[in-house]
Amino acid sequence: MTVDKRALRRAYTASLSGTALEYYDFAAYSVAAATIFGDLFFPSGDDLAGTMAAFSTYAVGYLARPLGGFVFGRLGDVIGRKKVLVYTLLLAGIATFLIGLLPTYASIGGTAAILLVILRFAQGVAVGGEWGGAVLLSSEYGDPKRRGFWASAAQIGPPAGTLLANGVLALLGLLLSDAAFNSWGWRVAFALSAALVGFGLWIRLRLEETPVFKQIAQHQERPTAPLSEIRQKEMRAVFAGLLVRVCPDVLYSLFTVFVLTYIVKELDMTKTQGSLAVMIGSAVQLALMPAFGALSDRMNRRRLYLYGTIAAAIWPFVFFPMISGGSFLALAAGMVVALVIHAALYGPQAALITEQFSPRLRYTGSSLAYTLAGVIGGAPAPLILTALLSWTGSWVVLAAYLVLTAALTVVGLWLARDPVDDVVTAEPTSEEVLTVPPPRN
Repeated sequence: MTVDKRALRRAYTASLSGTALEYYDFAAYSVAAATIFGDLFFPSGDDLAGTMAAFSTYAVGYLARPLGGFVFGRLGDVIGRKKVLVYTLLLAGIATFLIGLLPTYASIGGTAAILLVILRFAQGVAVGGEWGGAVLLSSEYGDPKRRGFWASAAQIGPPAGTLLANGVLALLGLLLSDAAFNSWGWRVAFALSAALVGFGLWIRLRLEETPVFKQIAQHQERPTAPLSEIRQKEMRAVFAGLLVRVCPDVLYSLFTVFVLTYIVKELDMTKTQGSLAVMIGSAVQLALMPAFGALSDRMNRRRLYLYGTIAAAIWPFVFFPMISGGSFLALAAGMVVALVIHAALYGPQAALITEQFSPRLRYTGSSLAYTLAGVIGGAPAPLILTALLSWTGSWVVLAAYLVLTAALTVVGLWLARDPVDDVVTAEPTSEEVLTVPPPRN
């Protein structure tokens, strides 16, 4: 099909920047939950209990994602990708800004924790609706033969957002005393969300709707009940998309969230060292996400994903002995390798999931697969990892848990299909819009 390169570049930028801004919001909370929110919102006199409570609100953000995937995914297939992505960006930005204004437990007691959970829930709803649309925004403008590369724009968002959030919080931690940071410094990172969202909206409001959705609308093939159609026709695709996400989700939670708690409590390292290590690994990922996405266009996408899954299952058995001496260099090097492995999975992931679904149901289907995976993968991971470490005192069970999730992802790869070239062309027929590409022999 004919590609408008200027529109494609604009869509790629909008997908990347908007997702990065939403994951900045999500990551700022994740870092704060691992380091200070236990004391500020859930004081109990027990450090473990406070951390577990803070991680519970972290999980709420994941548990809210299916609602966002259902509501915004359906809207994305009915009214269009662009409009929905404006709504999700606004919701995430407003929720994050309000977290920065929240009084703590010391001021209003348990009400502070309730308000924090509500705002975290709103963040999760927004992110749940964001991902599917951001992927389609860039991939539906580009050549289907390069879907892996173009769809990776949305995948760059999480490490970019994580890098930015950790950078802001680490800088505040360096510039301020612990007392000042715990009192008001952490709020600055959340307040910055307002300016970032304004930038994201400026980019997204200038976009046109994707060519694929325009053609679907032109042929009057927009679904009226996309969730029902998914349930009737494409449930295998949902299970495949869900399971292939589980291992990468847990891998990411282990190395960007839980490890911050682990190094502070088990190795007597500082939260600033942990944040800097995450920043270094995330910076490496920025270049590798599109590279692995492009590589998946040249080789079998499922095979590349399988290699990454095997590496993910092996690496914790190397990482934890490697950092046992408390060396920052070892921590940073181990984090880089972990996030390179994550990039090998995450870069091709958007294309792998979205191409499981027919074009007219892609937003709903891919959003459901993405968000439901978070419920069994990313949401409980910090809680489970914290509990396992507390019960056993050994990192071996943490590694074993990741191996279990890798096995689930292998099942997802078995269920997934290798599609032929995208059937949607510049002038698709009604039948083409409705059809899922058949699997290769």
